[in-house]
Amino acid sequence: MSKQAKVPNYLISTLTNKCPRCREGYLFKTTNAYDFKNIVEMNEKCPVCKQRTEIEVGFYYGTSYVSYALGVAFVIAIFVAWYVLIGFSIDDNRVFWCMGTAIAGLVVLQPVLMRLSRSLWLSWFVKYDANWREHKLLEPERFIQ
Repeated sequence: MSKQAKVPNYLISTLTNKCPRCREGYLFKTTNAYDFKNIVEMNEKCPVCKQRTEIEVGFYYGTSYVSYALGVAFVIAIFVAWYVLIGFSIDDNRVFWCMGTAIAGLVVLQPVLMRLSRSLWLSWFVKYDANWREHKLLEPERFIQ
């Protein structure tokens, strides 16, 4: 009976900011999203498989759209949860408390959303390779020196 290697879960590896190619190495220099000194510092290459984290110049400009979508999804989730658990009324200020909660949540979660958007964006362009040790890594045509 052959033993198959367990494939790392896409969602878990993306949520933990791991390399999309090997799903083992971390994309960021620090795993703490609230280390404000190094909040956007990414490894130039994956420490495990040596996959470049910035494929080309300006690669991460597209993450603004992903971050926006994540922010909108968070705000909608807050409004739905507030409506189900507390409800809205025109007789009091509950809707303003809900908006304040959503805004405060966005401010607090912004470092996490930024990192998640970068991790998602890279995972859409770099695919998982179960045999990354045997396959040669192709160097991109353009990259930052």
